[in-house]
Formats: sequence, C-alpha cells, structure tokens
Amino acid sequence: MAPPLLKLDDIRLTFGGTPLLAGASLMVGPGERLALVGRNGSGKSTLLKIAAGIVESQDGEIFRQPTATIRYLPQTPDWQGFATVRAYVEAGLGPADDINRVALVIDRLGLTGDEDPATLSGGEARRAALARVLAPEPDLLLLDEPTNHLDLATIEWLEEELQRTSSALVTISHDRRFLEKVSRATVWLDRGVTRRLDKGFAHFEDWRDQVLEEEEREQHKLARKIEREEHWLRYGVTARRKRNVRRLGELQALREKHRSHRGAEGVATMAASDAAESGKLVIEAKGLAKSYDGLQVVKDFSTRILRGDRVGLVGPNGAGKTTLINLLTGKLEPDEGSLRLGANLEIAILDQKRALDPLETLSHFLTDGRGDSVVVNGQERHVVSYMKDFLFKPEQARTPIRELSGGERARLVLARLLARPANLLVLDEPTNDLDMETLDLLQELVEDFPGTVLLVSHDRDFLDRTVTSTIAPAGDGRWIEYAGGYSDMMAQRKGEELERRKARGAEQQKAKPAGNAGAPKSAAKKLSYKQKFALETLPKKIDELADEIAALEEKLADPNLYTRDAAAFQRFSKELDTARASREKMEEEWLELEMLREEVEGA
Repeated sequence: MAPPLLKLDDIRLTFGGTPLLAGASLMVGPGERLALVGRNGSGKSTLLKIAAGIVESQDGEIFRQPTATIRYLPQTPDWQGFATVRAYVEAGLGPADDINRVALVIDRLGLTGDEDPATLSGGEARRAALARVLAPEPDLLLLDEPTNHLDLATIEWLEEELQRTSSALVTISHDRRFLEKVSRATVWLDRGVTRRLDKGFAHFEDWRDQVLEEEEREQHKLARKIEREEHWLRYGVTARRKRNVRRLGELQALREKHRSHRGAEGVATMAASDAAESGKLVIEAKGLAKSYDGLQVVKDFSTRILRGDRVGLVGPNGAGKTTLINLLTGKLEPDEGSLRLGANLEIAILDQKRALDPLETLSHFLTDGRGDSVVVNGQERHVVSYMKDFLFKPEQARTPIRELSGGERARLVLARLLARPANLLVLDEPTNDLDMETLDLLQELVEDFPGTVLLVSHDRDFLDRTVTSTIAPAGDGRWIEYAGGYSDMMAQRKGEELERRKARGAEQQKAKPAGNAGAPKSAAKKLSYKQKFALETLPKKIDELADEIAALEEKLADPNLYTRDAAAFQRFSKELDTARASREKMEEEWLELEMLREEVEGA
C-alpha cells in the first residue's frame, strides 16, 4: 500500500483556555476524496491550515509526503503584490508545473487573467483563487468553502472538474449536494476530535445521528453506574476497608469522566417574529423592465405572488437577481411596467452584503443601541437570553463583531432580522457560511413561515427543500418562472430544450435546398431502411452506453483505485469521457430521426 500523502495524528490546539482540537486526526491517501464536516467554530478551517502548514499545532504528529505537491484554498485569499489575476495564479505553480494550464483554467472559470485582484467581486475572487490551486494539478487539494460566492453554473463545472481530477481532496463546504458529488469518505470534527466514515457525505447525517444516540446511551449507563456505586458506599458492608478505598477511587474516576464529558453542541432556535397577516395578493408585476448603460437586465417580466408563496431566484452572478428582487419589493423603480404591492406588507430583508461595523458589539447590534432588551413577538427579552437561541455565549455580548467567525456573523444577522415583525421575508444568499444544522433550522423556518418568502440562493438542495416556484434568467433580460424547486426547473428546461430542438429540426427541413424541390413527394416523405434501422436500434445502444457509463463511474468511485493502479484510473477516466460523448451524439441522432419520423407520419 502506498504511503499517505498527509497524516495528522493526535493534533491538539487550545485557544483562550478552551481546547479547539483535542486529539484530531486526518489521513489522506493518493486519490482519496474526503469531506471534512462539523459545526461552525469546531476547528475545521484550523485543522485544514495545520494540514497546509499555515498554522502550527501545540501537540501531535504531522507527516507530509516529501515528494507530494499540496495546494490550499483559503476562504480569504491574499492578493497583495499581484497586479493581475494571471500573476496571482502563476505564483501558485511549482517548478515542474505546466504554465500553459494557467490560461486554460482561467478561461474555463470565466476570467481573462488581466483583471486587477483589488477590483474583483466576491464570485470573481473565488474563481481566481480556484484557478490558482487547480492549475498546478497537485497531488492533494485542500479546499475551504470552495463554492462560496459561486453561481450555480460554476459550482456544477467545479463538481465535474473535481470528479475528473486525479488529485486527492479534502473539502470543507456547507453545500450538501456539492459534497455528495465530490466525496467518497467523510471526516467529522466534533468537540475537538475526529471520526471517519468510509462513505461519501450522502451517508453522513444518518451515521452522525447514530453516533450521538449511542453516546447518549453510554452517558446514561455511566450515570446509572455512578448511582449504584454511591449506594454501595453508603449502605454496603463496611468491612474490608481496602476494597472500600479502591471502590471509592473508582467512583471518583467515574464522576470525573461524567463531569468532563463535552456534550454535543446544541442547535439554534429560530422563529420569525409574527406581523399582521398581509393581503392575499402580495406582489403583482406586469411588464417590468430595467436597463443599465444600455444593458437589458430585466425585460417584460410579469408575475403574481400570493400570500404563502415561497419563490426562489437563481442565475449566474451578475444576471440581475438582486435587481429583480429590488424591483419586486419596490426598492427600485422600473423603466417600464407596473408594480402593485399588497396590503399590510411588513418586509424584512437579509442583504447579501451584510455590511457590519467590526467594532460594534453583539449586544449593541441586536438592540440597535437601545439598552439590553430585544422585542420579539411583542415581548421584551434580555439580549443575552435571545443570543443563546442563536448559540452565542453570554460572555460574547460585549464582544466586537470583528472577532466572530463567518458562520457566527451569519447567525448574528439572522438573529436581528428574525426579531423584526414581518410577513414578507426577502433572503439574499441566506445560506452563506451557515453550518448544516443551522441550515436545517433555516429550512424549517422558511417552510413553516406563515407569510411569503423571496429567496435568492445558489444552494440547490436548499432550494429543492423550500421553494414553491423558481425564477431563472432565459437570456436578453428575460426571466421565466417555473413551478417547484431547482431540480423541477432543470427538468422543465430540458423539456423546453427538446421542443426547441424539434422546432429547429422542422425549420431545417423546410429550409432544404431548392435542388430537392423537384424530387417526388413520396421520396421526400419516406424514411430510408438505414434510418428506420437506426431509429429502432439507437435506444438500445443508448441504454447499453448508460450501463457502461454507470459501470465506469462505479470503478472510479473506488477510493483505492488510483493508489492501486494509476494507469487504470486514467484509462477508465478517458473511457468515461468517450462513452458520455458517444451517448450525447446518439441521443442527438435519435432525436433528429424521431422528428423526421413525426414529419413523415404527419404527411
């Protein structure tokens, strides 16, 4: 068996008297795909920085294979000293790396390379940082929240790229669907220690719940044992003094074990403050249009949103999602069209930028500087009590916001938003930086909210679980509303694409060269033997290719394949690409023949 690329053993690190890492371990072999998961603040990013050599542990053993190349994607890249994105990406190459890959990866990520890093948007900055770690094709990729600020198209491209690469991966992400697609094993960092599941993230949550249930049973057994020992010491036979002393020592050890046990961290308590019920009609838009500098962002958009609807907006960064939200809520005047807002609307908005004063304390932020109380659902609550609902400790009340992690900042903003009475929630990228347990609660809040929700998100799983309809761009400023979540939208779009292809095929048939006009109609309206044979046999061939693709994907899912036989891994990868291309070509051919058959039968 090949030696590991990276091995961390019994890693320990303490901040401010509280152990952050209390014996964490991590081992990554060639070609392995690990998801590193845990609550916000559990130390995932710190463990990844230790693996990358950026942070030193206080104790533990660290092994990095001397010949292995390792690249680390931080949440916040350092752009200092780089005039262009290209220069930043090239700086990540090693002596043996191919410089030609820089232009290739930059282009695939939708950048030119000439951008000034200081002027990049959040999504562009993330794509540039990804280009820097992907271009070298390292032996090991350490990725900290790679999907943050990326639009759906880029996330799906990244999934495919990581599935194709031979690099080993350790990935931290809050995006469930992304982790399900790129991981083959899961490492859970919980209360300073790690546990490993040799299955992808799709199996993690059931396994985690079983582990916690077993732990709770063990603690219950321990408590009962302590009770029995205490009873024996009080009422048992007092002879055999030495035995009593020994059992007393054992009892003290049991008590210490029970006392020092760190229980699983609680979950936040989320509930939106109730406002008076809005009218049945919440938003009615007719023919909305908006342009900036001649660019049509929204064109002839109409919709009718009723009380209780949960509407998702998706699309590439820069497509105009925030502009459309602002038009629908009346914050922005349209160039054309009309907007009608329903009666008794109370709107609470979670802004994507979430501009916070880093020096402001949590207490001051939640109360708007008005004492130590927060009014929630018409009742006054002490700010410390309300903070506990969102997993903040009492001593953090006077903590400046600058000392919070990204996940803690996200929870803080949600805490203030949900204290405001509202019957229309506008959530612009609410899932950024939230751990999965908090995401589950936010999902329940959106599902159970009695009012109306407008939701902008790139989280496909979250959209599928919450929204009743999805609005997506269709090009040239046009936006189309689809029933259901993201997966429903994609299924409907595939159907639309099939219809468009049929329409194009029909147009092409009409536009055939005039040289064929003199041919007898019966000849023009008849399938050849070869075409009939292909029409009958192609579906079976497509099914066979689907089986072949599934078999190849299963082989490539073996985490030990690359270690055992790197040449076979490369061969299977190429065969998979070829099979997928062949299937797509056959599907196109069958579609054209099917349209021709319909035309013949119609004639």
